[in-house]
Amino acid sequence: MNGLAFLEKIMTLRPTPVIIVSGATQEGNDVTARALALGAVNCYSKYDPSGKLALNDSGELGRLIHDAAQVRFPKPARVSPVVAEESRRVIRRDAKLIAIGSSTGGVEALQVLLREFPVDCPPTVIVQHVNPRFAPAIARTLDKICPAPVQVAVNDMPLVAGNVYLAAEPDHHLLVRGSGTFHAKLRRGEPVSGHCPSVDVLFGSVAQTVGAEAVGILLTGMGRDGAQGLLAMAETGAHTIAQDESTCTVFGMPRAAIALGGARVVAPINRIARHALNRAA
Repeated sequence: MNGLAFLEKIMTLRPTPVIIVSGATQEGNDVTARALALGAVNCYSKYDPSGKLALNDSGELGRLIHDAAQVRFPKPARVSPVVAEESRRVIRRDAKLIAIGSSTGGVEALQVLLREFPVDCPPTVIVQHVNPRFAPAIARTLDKICPAPVQVAVNDMPLVAGNVYLAAEPDHHLLVRGSGTFHAKLRRGEPVSGHCPSVDVLFGSVAQTVGAEAVGILLTGMGRDGAQGLLAMAETGAHTIAQDESTCTVFGMPRAAIALGGARVVAPINRIARHALNRAA
């Protein structure tokens, strides 16, 4: 069997933290994105942004291994096609924008969440912690399962209903700006809360620009990125949701947001879409 077939089998029979080591080709990126969707906890590139073999990674692989050692695997949270279709029929679409942050285990969680999105969902922006090189392939992977198209966010791009946008630009934060029609803004900057792009930066911009008409969702992940931003959104009256511990691969980011009081709702991953888009759920 090939590597993906092996990964799918091991994640089914004996869930194990796996880091994918990838080459420099688009095919390698697509395989990596598929592996993350199957449950690999992170990915590591053997090559630097210029395409040269990375002989000094400043300890990145060591950090990934250290983080992987802290992973626990929840029982799989699935959404049946019947439940997903029922959710899309009852969903309210009055939110002006949805912002999502995720990290370790996030690609798998995003698949569950986005499967329930309707084709005319509010404009949705996502920061997923991952090597930006792999982000376009992750967008293509999510696009296959989400009823609304998923694409990479581009600077000054209008954020339009019925579309999902993923941060992918290296060394740039994703922000939301504008009035009436919102736009994606990519701003070069240093890491915030340990990351660039940062969930805190995205959520903070949504709190300033969209306010109470936004929905913020913080999913599985290591550390605290997104906790302060989710609180900022909640303080404007936005609807804020954190993934519950039982379905998180790593409960760090949601735990931090809950501790700050930033999450109005705590829900398993396969219930979040209904809480986000139908507040009576």
